[in-house]
Amino acid sequence: MLLACQPQKKPTTDTISVDPVAPIASGTTSPAINPYAPVDISPMDMSYWPVDYPKLRLTGDRITLPLARVIYSRPHLQGRRLFPDIIQYEQGWRLGANEATELQIFKDVLIENQSIKAGRYTLYCIPHPDTWTFVLNNTTDVWGVQQELGTTLARFEVPVIKTALALEYFTMVFAEKEEKAELIVAWENWEARIRFKF
Repeated sequence: MLLACQPQKKPTTDTISVDPVAPIASGTTSPAINPYAPVDISPMDMSYWPVDYPKLRLTGDRITLPLARVIYSRPHLQGRRLFPDIIQYEQGWRLGANEATELQIFKDVLIENQSIKAGRYTLYCIPHPDTWTFVLNNTTDVWGVQQELGTTLARFEVPVIKTALALEYFTMVFAEKEEKAELIVAWENWEARIRFKF
């Protein structure tokens, strides 16, 4: 009965479906079966500024709202190259997988010296060889890169660098930089940093 009430989801290349009634051969380990929903290989993640805000609040070190958080899905390379296997130059990218990446600002802020009001936004990217253009959009709760015309709030041109890292998983995390915050966007050996000043 519970299964019948669940909305039907379209299968995507970002999910793995396991038949919950398929027999498991003796001597093998059972996969993690979830009869309620497909198991997503690009799990959702969340980063806060201040870093580890929920833990700080739990210990009583923070009693005010956080300043910002980003919610995104974490794809991984799986033997592919970032360019051109996963994303291409000059084409919109959702900054992860599945739903469009969401940036929530709890207090008015300067992002790359542009004034942004507190609120919920989607954040997209258009990669170029030497810079990445980040696009802040007013439309939320959307899938992929389906931006609605007329809802773009701001664009930020940010340098991108090659690093010595080899990140298997796409990563977005806040870090402190000279009493300001930076949102680090990194995958494979590419890294861009968006500056925030509260």
